[in-house]
Amino acid sequence: QAELGVNEHHQNEVVSYMRFARFKRGMCLKTVDSCFQDLKDSRLVEETFTVDEVIDMLDGLQSVVHSEVESELINTTYTNVLLLRQLFSQAEKWYLKLQTDVSDLENRELLHQVAEFEKSEYTSSNEKSTADPIKPKLAPLNEGGSELLNKTVAHLQEENEKLKTRLRTIETQATAALDEKSKLEKSLRDLQMIQGDQKNNANQDITELENKVAALKSQFEKTLNDTTANQKFLEEDLMTTKHDLLKVQDQLSTAEKELEKKFQQTAAYRNMKEILTRKNEQIKDLRRRLSK
Repeated sequence: QAELGVNEHHQNEVVSYMRFARFKRGMCLKTVDSCFQDLKDSRLVEETFTVDEVIDMLDGLQSVVHSEVESELINTTYTNVLLLRQLFSQAEKWYLKLQTDVSDLENRELLHQVAEFEKSEYTSSNEKSTADPIKPKLAPLNEGGSELLNKTVAHLQEENEKLKTRLRTIETQATAALDEKSKLEKSLRDLQMIQGDQKNNANQDITELENKVAALKSQFEKTLNDTTANQKFLEEDLMTTKHDLLKVQDQLSTAEKELEKKFQQTAAYRNMKEILTRKNEQIKDLRRRLSK
């Protein structure tokens, strides 16, 4: 901690502002001195003056000095507001809320401490003015760590949008899978009505297929609820789901071949061959849609 109770970097900032304020104060004093000098040069040309003349000169001098001092005080106030604006803007970029205590501005002990600090700093700066090199300018307030924070926030927002898009895609796929499940169940029920004697085997196949589809539905619902998973996990999960769908497709194809083989051995084969041919075409169409 430096003499003012802040770190060295902030103390250097205070010193820079005090130099600016000292310069402005010196300019104001020079202006006031010039007002008095102008009065001496322009009005004090005679040896004697009446009371009214002296009052008139003092009134004119008072008006000029009052105007100059008021203008400088207003400018100092505006300058301080701009300085506070810079600090507050930098704090807002870090999502901070600064507070000020106006009562400390009239604390004579603190004011005396600042006066002593200015005196010591001015003395030391005069002694080192010829030896010290020019200090580099500080980086602008709107750059630095705040820029990194803004980039991080933007990156997180972008990742969030990607996850939302991925979630919508999964919801669409899940809905499509449920629709395909309903259509497939309807087709299997039609086959069950046609196959007659093979009802038990068909029911077993339907049960296995329903279990596969139920597991697929559960897996999709779990994926929908898991909104905090990253993109890599979602892609791996979708790949596994694809493999499961392909496996169901293969099992369905195998079941169809077995059912067709058994059904060909029955006496009603010739009469139902045409009906089964149409149903097989429907199953192939469902298989193609399921693969897509």
